Amino acid sequence: MADVTIYTREMCGYCSRALKLLKSKGIDFEQIDAGMNPEKRKEMIQRANGGSTYPQVFIKGEHIGGSDDLMALERNGALDAMLGNAG
Repeated sequence: MADVTIYTREMCGYCSRALKLLKSKGIDFEQIDAGMNPEKRKEMIQRANGGSTYPQVFIKGEHIGGSDDLMALERNGALDAMLGNAG
């Protein structure tokens, strides 16, 4: 399985949508609540090359973007390959 990290915040519909997709695929991931943690938010923005919206998703250390980007990868059939689940 791929190494997946997702930065989230409470009461975020986009975060919930991204988490639901990852869970539906049986993906193990690290969820970091950065909403009320200035240090984690700073870390997220740095890792995301300035991306400051929630969520920010990383697969194998590569920044893939937010919820819409994750959903686009799923629609295009590229997400499983990135996660190592192609088959």
